[in-house]
Amino acid sequence: MDSSDSKHYRWILVLFAIIVMMTISIYQYSWSLIAYAIRNELKWDLATIGLTFTVYAYCATFIQPFSGIIADTYGPKKVAFTAAILIGLGFILSSYINSPIQLYILYGLGSIGVGILYGISTAMAVKWFPDKRGLATGLVVFGFGSGTAIFNWIIQGILANGSFRNVFLYMGLLMLALLTPASLLYKYPPPEYTVKRKINSKNIESQVNYKPTEMLKTYQWYLIYFSFTFTVSIVLMFGAQMKMLAKEFNIPKEYFNMVLILFPLGNGLSRIVSGTVSDAIGRAKTMVIFYLLLGISILCLVNFGQNPLSFTAIVFMASLLGGSPFALYPATIGDYYGSKYATTNYGITYTAKAWAGLISGWLSGYLVMQYGTYRIPLMIVAICSIIAAIISNPKILKKPENKQ
Repeated sequence: MDSSDSKHYRWILVLFAIIVMMTISIYQYSWSLIAYAIRNELKWDLATIGLTFTVYAYCATFIQPFSGIIADTYGPKKVAFTAAILIGLGFILSSYINSPIQLYILYGLGSIGVGILYGISTAMAVKWFPDKRGLATGLVVFGFGSGTAIFNWIIQGILANGSFRNVFLYMGLLMLALLTPASLLYKYPPPEYTVKRKINSKNIESQVNYKPTEMLKTYQWYLIYFSFTFTVSIVLMFGAQMKMLAKEFNIPKEYFNMVLILFPLGNGLSRIVSGTVSDAIGRAKTMVIFYLLLGISILCLVNFGQNPLSFTAIVFMASLLGGSPFALYPATIGDYYGSKYATTNYGITYTAKAWAGLISGWLSGYLVMQYGTYRIPLMIVAICSIIAAIISNPKILKKPENKQ
């Protein structure tokens, strides 16, 4: 494949990666609807149901370093195809659950597949687009953030006429139909692949490739990990608790239906916008701007969310800001630590989402049971987002000196 063909092929890969990401996003951003239906049908408490989302986050994140090593070593195609099967089966088998432990195991099974496909899809953008890394990763993860703008309406319709079991069964079959053929197209660029780069000098890729153990010796990675954990916990909280949040703030059905469209759209667009902005002004500066505004928007939600219009507007604003880490960090890991081990290095970094899942799932449900309000967990993540903005200052979060 010559350089001209490669440039066209990489955009085809991005298109299919977007479709894949839109489909697998159901596990995360449609969970709130499914959880609400499970609570109504099976009468499980919030903490029990919330633990499912935490299981999802742990399975989808901690698998990535291992699947990343395999994909970096042997290529992504077979790994992606296996993941597609796991994702479909996870939903289909979950339609038969009768106890929490069954749900944790089966939803977790599919979540492993989600993590694998997410990591490989993102890594393809990092590897194929050294010249437009922010834009490419933003487009790919846009799919994950925006997909449920379509699928949530389908799920709402299924739930209106049937059980959550129907959602698991029908959506599982749909996942198999979409993901298995798309995964067979997955491919990383050959070692000799190069492309001319016209990017911000602050985003130029490291001249050396850091192995995972070498990356973990840099202080920058720990700043990234902390910031990643708490900024993504905000969008995860909306994904896991949106239905219950709307209930606490007494949001009418028509406004909630608007949120079901606006939140995933904003969440998806934020990944493209932040990625593009970071290509122009630098990753760290973009993080400062987005994370500071994100924290402020959540504080506004706590104080003014009882008004339906304010609730809708603030959630949309938070979504326009909150999806940014998913575009900024894979690009940053590629810039700081090189592309050779990008799938593995970002897979390790992505485990921050597991702790975010604990915060947004089980911990939030537990705090609500103790204090009777979502305002406490919302204030915690808002303050931590502002802290993340401070430590992302370019004078602090700067590219590591090349290893000796």
